[in-house]
Amino acid sequence: PQLVAGPIVRAADFIPQLYQKYHLTKKEFGIAAFWILNGLLKKMFLADYLAVNFIDRVFEDPTRYTGFENLMALYGYSLQVYADFSGYTDIAIGVALLMGFRLPKNFDSPYKADSCGNFWKRWHISLSSWLKDYLYIPLGGNRGGTIGTYAVLFSIVFMIAAMAGNFWILVGFGGFALVVLGIARAVPTFKLWLTTNINVMLTMAIGGLWHGASWNFAIWGGLNGLGIVTYKLWRKISPWENKSKWWNRAWAIFITFNFISFTRIWFRTGSKNTWENLGEQHNIIEELFTANGMLNQILFKFDAHIAGQFFWEFRYVMGAMLLGYIIHWLPSKWKDTYRNWYSNAPIALQIVGGVAVIFCVYQFLVAENQPFIYFQF
Repeated sequence: PQLVAGPIVRAADFIPQLYQKYHLTKKEFGIAAFWILNGLLKKMFLADYLAVNFIDRVFEDPTRYTGFENLMALYGYSLQVYADFSGYTDIAIGVALLMGFRLPKNFDSPYKADSCGNFWKRWHISLSSWLKDYLYIPLGGNRGGTIGTYAVLFSIVFMIAAMAGNFWILVGFGGFALVVLGIARAVPTFKLWLTTNINVMLTMAIGGLWHGASWNFAIWGGLNGLGIVTYKLWRKISPWENKSKWWNRAWAIFITFNFISFTRIWFRTGSKNTWENLGEQHNIIEELFTANGMLNQILFKFDAHIAGQFFWEFRYVMGAMLLGYIIHWLPSKWKDTYRNWYSNAPIALQIVGGVAVIFCVYQFLVAENQPFIYFQF
C-alpha cells in the first residue's frame, strides 16, 4: 500500500518483515482502523471539500479574486495538501498494519514547526530522510563540497537554462561562480560555509525538481532551501531563539507557517489536480503567470474590507478550515489519548465509530472524485 507515494520504507526495515509470521494484536487492529478512518476524514472531509468548494476556483484564475481571497485560498491549500497527503499515508499505514506490516510515521504535525529545517523533519519524513542520506551527505553534507556538488549544481543550472531557452543564463552563472569560488579559495571559513549551504540548496532544489520539470517547482524548492539557510544565519543573532518561552515559540511557528504557505503559491500552480490533466506536460509559462497573478493580487489588490462578506458567504468552508487547523494544533498528548481510547475500545464501539465516520464522509462527498495530489509526482 505504501509504494505509490510513501512512506518510503528502507529494505533493512521492510524485508525482515516479509519473513516474520503474521501477527496482529487487538490494539493494533484498533490502531489500524483508526488510521484508515482518520485518513478518510482528512481526504474526503477536509482536502476534497475545501478544494472543490473554494481553493480550486481561486487558483484556476486568481486575478478574478481579491488579494484577501487569494490569501485565504493559500491558507486553505496548506491545509488541503497536508490533509490530502497525510490522509493518504494514514490509510497506507493502517492497511499495511492490517496485513501485518509496520510502516514508519510520515508526518509529525508539520505546521507546529518553528523553522524551515524543523518543518522538513516533520513533513514527508521518509523522503526528507532519504534526501539527507542519499543526496545531502554524499554531496558532502556540512563537511564541505565534493565533485558531485559542482556536477549537480551545473546540471541544475543547465536544466533551468534549457527550460528558459537562454544560453546566457549558463554564461552569467559561470562568471558569477568563478568570482565566488575565487573568494572562497582566499577565505577558508567562507569556503566551508559556502559549500555546506550549496549542498542544502542543491538538496532542496532537486527535491523541487523531483515534483516536475517546471519553473514553479524550481522556485518552490529554491525558496525552501533559502528559508533553511537564512534561519541558520538568523539563529546566531536572534534575541528570540530561546524556544522554552511560549511566546518565542508561537512567533517562530507563525512565521514558519506563513513562509511555507507563501512558497505554496508556486507549488500549487505547478501541480495537476484532476484525473484528466494528471499526465499532461507542464506548461511552464502558464504556471509561472498564474503564480505571478496570485502574488500580484495579494501584494497590490488585497481589499481587506470584503473580509466580513467573504467569511459569511464561505462560512461552511471556513468552518471546516478552522476545525482542521484546530485539530492539527492540538497538543500531541491529547491526540494520543483519543487514539488510544479508540484502539482499546470494545469492538462494538469501534464499529459504531467507524459507521459514524463513514456517514460523515458520505455527507461531504464531492461530485468529482479528486486524485491524491502526490500521485502525480
